[in-house]
Amino acid sequence: MTKTRNKLGVWKDIVNVAKRETNIMFSRPLYLIATVVVMLLCCFFFATLLQKGVPERMPVGVVDLDFTTTSRNVVHQLNSMQMVEVKGHYHSYAEARDALQRGEIYGFLVIPRHFYNQLGGLKRPKLSVYTNNTYTVAANMAYKQLLMMCNLVSGALQLQVFTAAGLTEPQAMALIQPIVVETHQIANPKANYAIYLIGTILPGILGLIILSTTIFSIGIEMKNQTSREWLETANGSMSVALTGKIFPYSVLYIILGICCNTLMYKVLDFPVAGSFFAMSMSLLIYVCTMQAIAVLIIGLLPSVRTALSIGALYGMLAFSMSGFTYPAMAMLPAFRSLTWLFPLTHYYHVYVNEALLDGPVQNTILPIIYMLLALILPLFIIKRLHYAAVNLNYPTN
Repeated sequence: MTKTRNKLGVWKDIVNVAKRETNIMFSRPLYLIATVVVMLLCCFFFATLLQKGVPERMPVGVVDLDFTTTSRNVVHQLNSMQMVEVKGHYHSYAEARDALQRGEIYGFLVIPRHFYNQLGGLKRPKLSVYTNNTYTVAANMAYKQLLMMCNLVSGALQLQVFTAAGLTEPQAMALIQPIVVETHQIANPKANYAIYLIGTILPGILGLIILSTTIFSIGIEMKNQTSREWLETANGSMSVALTGKIFPYSVLYIILGICCNTLMYKVLDFPVAGSFFAMSMSLLIYVCTMQAIAVLIIGLLPSVRTALSIGALYGMLAFSMSGFTYPAMAMLPAFRSLTWLFPLTHYYHVYVNEALLDGPVQNTILPIIYMLLALILPLFIIKRLHYAAVNLNYPTN
């Protein structure tokens, strides 16, 4: 009976702390603005930014120095492509380069003088392509489209020459392209940027929000010297105090995560090749893991300001170190090992395995285990945090 009463007492203390924290949360609009409003704005922003999946009709330019029917046909064919749009017709390379440097276009094609005559004389005229790689994605896609146009022009000329020599079209195509390349883009056949960007960016933003609000909600108790009252509500137990404090936020973060998943998989129609349940469980664990790391940071660092700065730095580094923007396998070995310190890395692996590839179950279990291991981190600083809460020896700045 005593053990039962003790357990009931612990749960009652957790509920009391959770009620206290819920009152604080709703009494200060900052908490809801920093969580609900920011997350919803980010969802709206990224959903509308990448609603077409890939950039379309990117502006490019043309320098036509030939002024023949053939060169104008090349420009017309380039403008008919879905990914680019000819926005500028320039009279010289220098003029087009200035437009490129001003950011008016992402690339341009130079058709040389006597292009038609050189084609007829089989003198191999040169089509020059220039792109501004300051804008990496746009420049790469513009380059692919411009290069494709050059290859189409070359292929059309070869076909014309071979058929004029008496070959049939299949025979001519066998000489032009002796090997046919068949491409299959697994998991993302449309090369939709939104699928592999939003699926990790939104959890990353959620993780950054979790870090900031968790650190602030604990650190403000120290700064305002209300930590003793917080502990008294928990009957003197720091573990109970932490559990009760972060529980209302956990519920809020999980709801926000569900909203993100609903947006991605129901509204934007992202693919789910594997188990949606495994993804949902990994999201729940990801939320708890980020909260555990936030507790560790505020427990180790002396002030709210410093802890928030370190938490923000850690959260922002996750976008670069998790591997979805720059592959981990291409990093230096020392940095590659650091990627495992970020829960977003493990969530990204679950997302790729379950949503995109439907890979073997061990590819999902291992990242989840790594995130679960991080849940023990608060145990290392709980005594230090308790001492600081009782003695109020944290700086108030």
